[in-house]
Amino acid sequence: MPCIEARGLRKAFGSTVALDGIDLTVEEGRILGLIGPNGAGKSTALNAILGLTSYEGQLTVLGRDPWTERALLMREVAFISDVAVLPRWMRVSQVLDYVAGVHPRFDRAKAEGFLAKTNIKRTSKARELSKGMVTQLHLALVMAIDARLLVLDEPTIGLDLLYRKQFYDSLLNEYFDHSRTIVVTTHQVEEVQHVLTDVMFLNRGRIVLESTMEDFETRYAEVMVRPDQVAAARALAPIHERNVFGRSILLYDRQDRNQLAALGDVRTPSIADLFVAVIGNEQGGAA
Repeated sequence: MPCIEARGLRKAFGSTVALDGIDLTVEEGRILGLIGPNGAGKSTALNAILGLTSYEGQLTVLGRDPWTERALLMREVAFISDVAVLPRWMRVSQVLDYVAGVHPRFDRAKAEGFLAKTNIKRTSKARELSKGMVTQLHLALVMAIDARLLVLDEPTIGLDLLYRKQFYDSLLNEYFDHSRTIVVTTHQVEEVQHVLTDVMFLNRGRIVLESTMEDFETRYAEVMVRPDQVAAARALAPIHERNVFGRSILLYDRQDRNQLAALGDVRTPSIADLFVAVIGNEQGGAA
């Protein structure tokens, strides 16, 4: 049974359509990157999955209807939001006490173990912690919950590069065990590429691309074309073209790599490069 399955999932706020009838399947044990521009519908999709908003269509999460069975579902789901906050007056030790009291699957010893690797003091109040420390604390709490599904909405927003790297390293090395499922949205696409097993682009409430990372690496190719081969390269119907330092870089979908190698240097594009190509084409021009 898939971890998340949606058919015709739709959500409108007045005349604004946030989700336009999307079909979505996320198998258990996968790490899905949900990528899209602001207003694409990412947060609405997460809110539907978490039972925080009503919707039209069919949606099951861990076999449950998240809108009608949210209380039961939350026993098996953990969530970090981009606007996650802690009561400023609470000490770290009190935060641990609180989560231990309200969540039946919280392993306090595990959380203490994660915190031991940080500079966070148990006696510190939330208002004394830096943004990076608050995120580390949230991660320690969430990773100590035996959840089957972890949802991360821009979890590292506002953090410096070091904290962001530590966050994803901890997530991959200390939390993910190939039975849990993770769904993450982020604008820092390059930093999650090595973590993901699947990627999905959302734009204007619709899924415009979905792929496993294995397929991504074989399906898409980017060529830095030699100047004398630009016309030949364009004749092979690239999905996007950009210029860097006077060189043309063309991106292809399902094109023979041996044929492309005759045109210039071939590599697998980054998710960010593909995102710019796909969303730029969707919006009628280069992004």
